[in-house]
Amino acid sequence: MEKVIILGSGPAGLTAALYTARANLSPLILAGGLYGGQLMLTTEVENFPGFPEGIMGPDLMERFRTQAERFGARIRNEDCTKVDFGGGRLRVWVGDEELEAESVIVATGASARWLNLPNEARLRGRGVSTCATCDGAFFRDKEILVVGGGDSAMEEALFLTRFGKRVRVIHRRNDLRASKIMSDRCLAHSKIEFVWNSAVQDVTGDPVMSGALVKNLVTGEITKLDADALFIAIGHDPNTAVLRGQLELDDAGYIRSVDGVTTSVRGVFVAGDVFDQRYRQAVTAAGSGCRAALEAEKYLEHCAAVQSVEA
Repeated sequence: MEKVIILGSGPAGLTAALYTARANLSPLILAGGLYGGQLMLTTEVENFPGFPEGIMGPDLMERFRTQAERFGARIRNEDCTKVDFGGGRLRVWVGDEELEAESVIVATGASARWLNLPNEARLRGRGVSTCATCDGAFFRDKEILVVGGGDSAMEEALFLTRFGKRVRVIHRRNDLRASKIMSDRCLAHSKIEFVWNSAVQDVTGDPVMSGALVKNLVTGEITKLDADALFIAIGHDPNTAVLRGQLELDDAGYIRSVDGVTTSVRGVFVAGDVFDQRYRQAVTAAGSGCRAALEAEKYLEHCAAVQSVEA
């Protein structure tokens, strides 16, 4: 019986691991085959406190991991393949191996949707991004493209006008899905232009992005747009496939929580982007990992006190 099992190893999961380890709870982290979360796909991180010169995303996550292990966290680079939170028991599987815990912290995160372009993976972190807040400042006075037509895309475009010389929004239709207020703001902004009825076919450049091939979906014509950055804002998918039917999820698949830390199952807590659809920042994920760890510790203390009284 484990005291704490943590699912996920991004900033939320590893912060939860650090706090529960320092509380002598000897947490077990199922980090997944590719640990570290979205920051493992990021190059330089300049907005995480304590690193004034910036730090590479994978290096930051390695420091998170080392710090958690220093205090006794046990990390397995394996994926959780199944859970069963019914009948008052918290059971987790890794393949055929069944584990049981007194508490579980779910920090499995969310994955950004990509366009799956031929050269997209090669140019990730070299012009191609899914986070304007993370990477926008690298493109001061540059040509920037944004893909999407919803509120997220409009928010990204507006934010990027602080840095870019020009922001062009590429959208598959000739009208926006975004709310009217967000649409009106972008349509009226002097630095934002729209490329309607169009889709990105590929990105070009070596070693960094220099442009994008864009297809007009009405005429079929393909045009190359010179650009230094492409921000993809077509949504995220929460990593909750193994949790369906076990925790209460919203219509988009994110974990429901009334307070941002407790879930619909007693003893199961949530942290990071698997719940947070708004901020999606490493520092906010780390903070929520701290909250989940403290609540799990308090919950275990309460359970121990009740058992002592009953005994």
